[in-house]
Amino acid sequence: MKRLSIILFFLLIAAGVWGWFKLTAPAKPLELAEPLRINQGLVLGGIDASNSDIHVYNGIPYASARRWAAPVAPPQWGAMPRDVRSYGAECIQARKGMDGFVSGILDGAGLPWWKRFAAKKYMATLPAPAEAEDCLFINVRTSNVGSETPLPVMVWIHGGSHQAGSGSSEFYQANALVENGVVLVTFNYRLGPFGYLAHPALTEEAGTSGNYGLLDQVAALRWVRDNIRSFGGDPDNVTIFGESAGAQSVSELMATPIADGLYHKAILESGSSSYNAHFLDKAPLPGSRSSEAVGEEFLSTFVDKTATAAELRSIPAASIVTRAEQRKDLVGYFLPTVDGKVLPDTIGSTIRSGDIPKVPVLAGYNADEGSLFYDGFQSPTVLARNITGSLEEREQRLAEVFGENPAKALEALYGMDELASWDEGAADMLGDDMFGVHMRFLGKANATSGHPTWMYFFTRATPTRSQTIGAYHGSEIPFVFGSASSLLPMSDKDEKLAETMQAYWTNFARTSDPNGPGLPEWPAYDANRDEWQVLDHEILTVAGVRARKLDILEEHLIDRIDAVGRATSTQAPYEATLMTTVPKSDDE
Repeated sequence: MKRLSIILFFLLIAAGVWGWFKLTAPAKPLELAEPLRINQGLVLGGIDASNSDIHVYNGIPYASARRWAAPVAPPQWGAMPRDVRSYGAECIQARKGMDGFVSGILDGAGLPWWKRFAAKKYMATLPAPAEAEDCLFINVRTSNVGSETPLPVMVWIHGGSHQAGSGSSEFYQANALVENGVVLVTFNYRLGPFGYLAHPALTEEAGTSGNYGLLDQVAALRWVRDNIRSFGGDPDNVTIFGESAGAQSVSELMATPIADGLYHKAILESGSSSYNAHFLDKAPLPGSRSSEAVGEEFLSTFVDKTATAAELRSIPAASIVTRAEQRKDLVGYFLPTVDGKVLPDTIGSTIRSGDIPKVPVLAGYNADEGSLFYDGFQSPTVLARNITGSLEEREQRLAEVFGENPAKALEALYGMDELASWDEGAADMLGDDMFGVHMRFLGKANATSGHPTWMYFFTRATPTRSQTIGAYHGSEIPFVFGSASSLLPMSDKDEKLAETMQAYWTNFARTSDPNGPGLPEWPAYDANRDEWQVLDHEILTVAGVRARKLDILEEHLIDRIDAVGRATSTQAPYEATLMTTVPKSDDE
């Protein structure tokens, strides 16, 4: 009997490993599609293996850029066709943090122990994806090549805290949206210190520094405008959408004048940069630092303060990655920076003033956003980590951030008025503080200024007794893309929800309205009615989702935006164009 149990044990492990291998094994080369001409030359895409009507074009360079410089025009390849069936290299990044995030999902989703064991063992053996600094590649999926009637275009901006990720992730390379009548575009952009490091030497060279990842995103949208018609897409009907840092990027694109006119609608899933205390050369608030000061400290182990831009670029890329893994306290500053040029003002101020582009918005967040972040923060707010100790100590720390009366109200609303229930309530509050309040703030501002706005609240959670993460951060992505993993398979009800969400998203991209035949009615958002579409197996319209909680958090958010505004002044905005030339360094 014991021997039989051992045999069964290893059979289960083997089955799990085999299933995971089948899931993650590299796909066979795609059958070649007919050559297609874009501005750079001819490209040879592939025919999707599961749907021959869909052609895929991967790894097309959409821009060129040297380290810590604005992107410039992409390469040309003349008369010889370029094979674009394979993804281009991902942007260099520190991956340890994302590995932990994935492990959190595996541990918290209620999977059987043998599935978790097999998945982690196999993941540990996987080689890292190819990386390079030359990583500005774009991918297109379309079923409309050669058509005289262009389709709406949806441009996805991946998440990853602005530090990790890529547009080639298999979660985004699925056919459901394309089968619903859009052209799907994904792309890479520079990340972490390669994408967002500012430094006085770089500022002296180019007039500003940092924001390279944001400039990459603008360059990708310019490429779409100039080339997407060749793929059957409509350059005059482009929707930008993203999740987490990708959604934050959407709000950042809304706040920069250099992206005006490059898109026409916006979808934000769990992310908006409502305020940004990172300024180029000054620290607006106590406890914050300027982006240039952080860049100087980050590179101080390699060069001294007199280093030129050319000397900075000579630092080995591997050394920069190692430094990023060692100094996570500094990595938190590698985000878009208010420089008075690329970003004239904080995103929150821009949203609040109504200066954001006049575009329809669909936005929302998930019910349990904080579940994967709480262990790292040990706090109900991103503004103060490690709120631990006795109940009285925690209450005092929270009051220092929000004020005594708002802190007491939040404690009561989130069930944090007892030590035994503090952590559960704090995780809920952290999700609202990180995502919920920012999504409603943007939605209210957009709707109040007279632009079509639609708000959702995603609540579907893995229906297992042992799951601990609920409707976690990013859990809506497989439903939007139709890219569920076999590790977390969809039920029939899940499939119906996914089909509904895909219809909502593509209808919005097509007409600025998610509604359509056979779909539950989704009312446009009005700040006074505060109606949200709750997305679950049963789809409902609910007024006032977490309204009192978000009200208190929003009051503090506005106070903070105002405080940053009082402490700073900005320079004249950038010309609404990308740099088209690269400044020459002394060694070139």
